[in-house]
Amino acid sequence: MLVKAANRPIDLPADMAPLLTVIIDTEEEFDWDQPFSRDNVAVESIATQLAAQEIFARYGIVPTYVIDYPVAATESAVSCLKPLMEAGACEIGAHLHPWVSPPYEEEVCALNSYPGNLAAELERSKLVQLTDTIERNFGRRPTVYKAGRYGVGPNTASILAELGYEVDVSVVPYTAFTNDGGPDFRDFAFQPYWFGDDDARLLELPLSCGFYGALSSLGQQLFPLVSGPLGLSVRLPGILSRSHMLERIRLSPEGANHAEHRRLTKSLMKQGCRMFSFTYHSPSLAVGHTPYVRSEAELRGFLDSLDRYFDFFMNELGGKPTTPASFRAQLNESAPAATPSQAAAVAAGA
Repeated sequence: MLVKAANRPIDLPADMAPLLTVIIDTEEEFDWDQPFSRDNVAVESIATQLAAQEIFARYGIVPTYVIDYPVAATESAVSCLKPLMEAGACEIGAHLHPWVSPPYEEEVCALNSYPGNLAAELERSKLVQLTDTIERNFGRRPTVYKAGRYGVGPNTASILAELGYEVDVSVVPYTAFTNDGGPDFRDFAFQPYWFGDDDARLLELPLSCGFYGALSSLGQQLFPLVSGPLGLSVRLPGILSRSHMLERIRLSPEGANHAEHRRLTKSLMKQGCRMFSFTYHSPSLAVGHTPYVRSEAELRGFLDSLDRYFDFFMNELGGKPTTPASFRAQLNESAPAATPSQAAAVAAGA
């Protein structure tokens, strides 16, 4: 999945309606400014997800909660999410935070917070226990995976295939997490792609991230320089962003506002993007757990940004909601004997 030459991009027709999936990193609360700790396992913010569910329902959105071990193993969290899943109001995937997921064998540090950096057997063991815990407590085996801190590695694809996963949503296009040992996605674009063996073909749905501005066509080449030590020393990213010459935007209410969401979406559509992924972290729906929501006013603004974006996407752009699992099923069921690109074209025209 990290070897770009081995991946098979999926070409979606330019005239198809844009599709939107919502992925929620569903996890314990912890101070993002402090070192990782195995002691941070509280999941009180899970109960606050119902505020967003009311918004999702208005637009026919079925979000995918990718849950980590503290969530999957805590009865109160399960009792909040399981009824939603059983009612068809959400889907449940897996999200591996190694430092709070057994077996606890590795040193807790930044490098090991990326699951893909662990020894293959340890990464596998942690994902086995997480997967089995989700299946036991929710009654369904997850098929959608998102690595904690986006940390896929050289062994992740084979582990996912072995455990029956079908979709990965870990890739963040045009972005590197190499400062503390994470993966490098700078060469990866927004298109979905197939990876793995043909007998156990997996689908990658990248997070929606891209460039906007007069220099957006050169963003993939320029941004690593702009955001490097020299560029940061003269505050070049901020200067280019404010002047709308070049800005990198993620489709998330965490760190981007509604105007930026609109700019990104329209820019990606012009580049041929038809599959969009909107994401955030579950603790952001409770005041004080993430840097993005520190007051009740910020929480109201956060929820409003969801509502405004979904209204824009569905009503202004004519978009449609989907889920990672549903999209993959469409591709396979519409043309099971076709190539990935042919299957995508048939599914999009259905």
